[in-house]
Amino acid sequence: MRAQGRMPDRGGRAVVLGAGMAGMLAAGVLSGRVDEVVLVDRDRMPAGTAPRRGLPQARHAHLMMSGGAHVIEALLPGTVDAWVAAGARRVGVSDGIVVLGPGGWFPRRPDTKFLVSCTRDLLDAVVRARVLALPRVALRDGTEAVELLGDRRRVAGVAVRETGGGAVEELAADLVVDASGRGSQAPHHLARLGLPAIQEETVDAGQVYATRLFRAPPGTERFPMVSIQPDPRSGTPGRAATLLPVEGGRWLVTVAGTRGAEPTRRAADFEPFARTLRDPLIADLIARAEPLTDVHLTRSTVNRRRRFERLTAPPEGFLVLGDAVATFNPVYGQGLSVAAHSAAVLDRARRDRPVHAAGFARHVQREVARATAGPWGLATGEDLNYPGTSGKRPPPAARLLRGYTQRMMRAATGDPAVLRALTDLMTLSAPLTCLARPAVLLGVARGPGRHAQRHAPITPEELALCGLGGTRR
Repeated sequence: MRAQGRMPDRGGRAVVLGAGMAGMLAAGVLSGRVDEVVLVDRDRMPAGTAPRRGLPQARHAHLMMSGGAHVIEALLPGTVDAWVAAGARRVGVSDGIVVLGPGGWFPRRPDTKFLVSCTRDLLDAVVRARVLALPRVALRDGTEAVELLGDRRRVAGVAVRETGGGAVEELAADLVVDASGRGSQAPHHLARLGLPAIQEETVDAGQVYATRLFRAPPGTERFPMVSIQPDPRSGTPGRAATLLPVEGGRWLVTVAGTRGAEPTRRAADFEPFARTLRDPLIADLIARAEPLTDVHLTRSTVNRRRRFERLTAPPEGFLVLGDAVATFNPVYGQGLSVAAHSAAVLDRARRDRPVHAAGFARHVQREVARATAGPWGLATGEDLNYPGTSGKRPPPAARLLRGYTQRMMRAATGDPAVLRALTDLMTLSAPLTCLARPAVLLGVARGPGRHAQRHAPITPEELALCGLGGTRR
């Protein structure tokens, strides 16, 4: 199908498919370069902080790492303060978190890195309000994309209609950005224009997530985030849990298990599952807490990467961002920050050339693939350790990196330089080259030694707030 009428003049229109985090950030970036940005989403956007139907995974723990938060702050100044004003907490990494990593407990030390602790609904609501307040940005919610307009050489817009049916409307555009998430139909739309199939890679550990909200005990406003991670070297299915202090005086607790150790949606199973982890700390904390919700369960946790950048002759005027390019097992907390870095790629490109310029979309797509490669290798490299994981085995170089990273996690329990590098890497604040710092290489070779953290770094005062006293020692 071809767009009707002439193409827009210089500036023109951009259409962004998907009004989640990646789509909103893309719209914010493009608003400074084109005459109009139209956001299209199947869902009706909620007023304020509320869940929406098309994002069921939002009920689980989401981590906005400082690497992603800094990028968003550069794109939308004032966003971090707006999150905090709306009830989020800025939690120091690693002084504000209690983490049992694969190699043992990480010490709590002051660091400049942080994470934003709140629900996904709050993260989205603040960014959505700020982007929709920008000039030249319009939202078409309750609307779905039917097909791309144009041909295999250039995408000239998108045909849309109201979700569930109705008349089809053609939106001509200089640039169409697909940021519609895990369910993106981009490969199908491109195939209808005559493009070849998009190469796809998957790694699936069969991870299942279950989440419940609890009322936080009085006086725990500054309580740390708690994370109990599996040890992929054990040869057994991985069990994990995260306790995230969120807005409204609540704890959001997510438990997870790989194939063979999946949690259930039964409320009676929630605490017992948390008690089967490598340490029962989270189970002890929620044993006396008041549940506020039922258990919400999600099974769609496969790592999936679509290689749009490998098209030999991609169409002009079309690119893909966010989860539509790569989805990650949520246990690693990388998805939102990767989406932010992808939006930053788009921002840098649009400063150099018009969005409708020849090669613009292809350049952005290749840079997005590069921004995704590191997090993809870390997530899939860990998941491939668990029994029953499906997916292509990594090349030798990737296996060496995986072994180095696992040794690094053990060394970080006692070496401050290694811990700083690991924090930089996991918060997406530094590239993989941070692993090659001389002090890090020496620390990893030496290991944690006698300085290793032997016990959970949670204080007696913090335990007392939860009614535990000294019962854990």
